[in-house]
Amino acid sequence: MKRIFLYTACILLFAGCVNGQTSNDFAVVPKPKQGEMLATFGGGCFWSMSEAMSELKGVNKVISGYAGGTTKNPSYEDVSSQSTGHAEVVQVYYDPNVISYAKLAEAFFFAHDPTELNRQGPDEGTDYRSIAFYRTPAEKAALLDIIKKVNATKHYPEPIVTQVVPFAAFYPAEQYHQGYYRQHLGDNPYLTSVSQPKVMKFRKAEKDILKPEFQK
Repeated sequence: MKRIFLYTACILLFAGCVNGQTSNDFAVVPKPKQGEMLATFGGGCFWSMSEAMSELKGVNKVISGYAGGTTKNPSYEDVSSQSTGHAEVVQVYYDPNVISYAKLAEAFFFAHDPTELNRQGPDEGTDYRSIAFYRTPAEKAALLDIIKKVNATKHYPEPIVTQVVPFAAFYPAEQYHQGYYRQHLGDNPYLTSVSQPKVMKFRKAEKDILKPEFQK
């Protein structure tokens, strides 16, 4: 992953991670348990986004995948080609009795830079665009309201460019992408220099709604 880093400083590491994976070695997408709800967001590399969202109270599971495009069951290589219309996203399984969709969406806007168009830091392309999916009119209203409020606070110097679109389909990413941050932090230069600072910034911004082990 990451066109600059993984094709230069850590190309050998990534090749090792990919080696042995097959095109159909995708993660399983479980059905929500009774009382669980789903939310789907894309904010650049799903390695850091997945970690950030999984640290929130009320979040039971996060699966990295692809959404927003037209190609069915795309591979990472397909999405990276920018020919599918998909973005790297995460699907969040959460307990609405613990965390609301609005609070989850608000956290999403602080887990990445929603003012960057078709990129996040060193990662460029429509597959890294900021995108939020809604499943109900209420979720759409919540997203638009949060965008309006965040823009008004001037938290970011530029206006938010996040796409707000109706949810259509989610396709899981390959198994080796799942939980990648925790598995490889410390041995992947990209995670250390790009992903970890984003996660640490997120923890500081959302400390009050993090699971206890991440509030330190």
